[in-house]
Amino acid sequence: MKISNTPNTSSAITGFILLGFPCPREGQILLFVLFSAVYLLTLMGNGSIICAVRWDQRLHTPMYILLANFSFLEIWYVTSTVPNMLANFLSDNKFISFSGCFLQFYFFFSLGSTECFFLAIMAFDRYLAICWPLRYPTLMTGRLCANLIISCWVFGFLWFLIPIIIISQMSFCGSGIIDHFLCDPGPLLALTCEKVPVIELVFSTLSPLPLIIPFLFIMGSYALVLRAVLKVPLAAGRKKAFSTCGSHLTVVSLFYGSVLVMYGSPTSEHEAGMQKIVTLFYSVVTPLLNPVIYSLRNKDMKKALQKFLRL
Repeated sequence: MKISNTPNTSSAITGFILLGFPCPREGQILLFVLFSAVYLLTLMGNGSIICAVRWDQRLHTPMYILLANFSFLEIWYVTSTVPNMLANFLSDNKFISFSGCFLQFYFFFSLGSTECFFLAIMAFDRYLAICWPLRYPTLMTGRLCANLIISCWVFGFLWFLIPIIIISQMSFCGSGIIDHFLCDPGPLLALTCEKVPVIELVFSTLSPLPLIIPFLFIMGSYALVLRAVLKVPLAAGRKKAFSTCGSHLTVVSLFYGSVLVMYGSPTSEHEAGMQKIVTLFYSVVTPLLNPVIYSLRNKDMKKALQKFLRL
C-alpha cells in the first residue's frame, strides 16, 4: 500500500490493507472455496424465495411480500462483504482502496440498519395478523405494506450517511492495516491521526439506535402477541399462532444475538479473532440460514418452493 510523505490527510492514503483471516496459501484457497459455496447457496436460497413469492399467487400477501423483500435485502447484505473477501483470499497484498473501503463501510451498515427495520415491520405484521385477525386485511393494506418497505430502505440508507462522510474526511495515519475482513468502524477510527471525541460520540450515539429501537419494537409487538395468544382457549389455536411467529423469532434471535454484542458500542474493544467470527456469523451465516428457516417452518412457502423448483 502506498502512503505518501505529504502531511497526514485522508487524501494522503490511497487505501487500506484488510488482513482478513491470515493463514498459509493452502488455507486461503480452502477458505475461498468454502465461502464461494456459502455465497452461491445464499444467492440461490434467497433468490428462490423471491421467485416463489413472485410466481405463486397464493403468496401475494403482506407477510410473504415482506419476506421476499427481506430476501432481496439479504442478497445485497452478503454481497457487500463476501465478493471482496473472496478476492482477498486470492490476493497477496489484501489491498482495498480508500473509496472502496468507505463505500463498503456505508453499504454494510446501511443494509444492516435496513435489515433491523425490516425485522421490526415483519413483527408488526405478525402482531396485526394475530391480535386483529378480522381487521387485518383492512389494516395491512397493499399501500401500507409498500410504504413500510420504502420507509425501511430510505431510513436505512440515510441513517449513517452523514457520519460516514464525516469520518471519511478525517486524517488517517500509520500502516493502514485493518485486522478484519471488512472496513469496520472500530479499526478505522483507531487509524485516525487525531482522536476527535465529538465524532466518536456522535457515531457511538447513532450506531446503536437502528439496533435498539427496532429491537424494542419487536419485543413490544411479541409481548402483545403473547398476551393475545394466551387468551386463546384451545391449545391447537395457540400452537398455530405461535407457529406463524416461530420463523421470524428464530431469525431475530440469530441476528440480534450476535449484532448487539458487536455494535452496542462501536468503540468497544473485542479480541480481533472473536470480532471477525461474530461479524461473520451475522453478516454471512445468517443470510444463508434464513431461507432454510422460513421454508422449513412454513407449509405454504415449502409448497411454493417445491412448485418453483420443479419448473
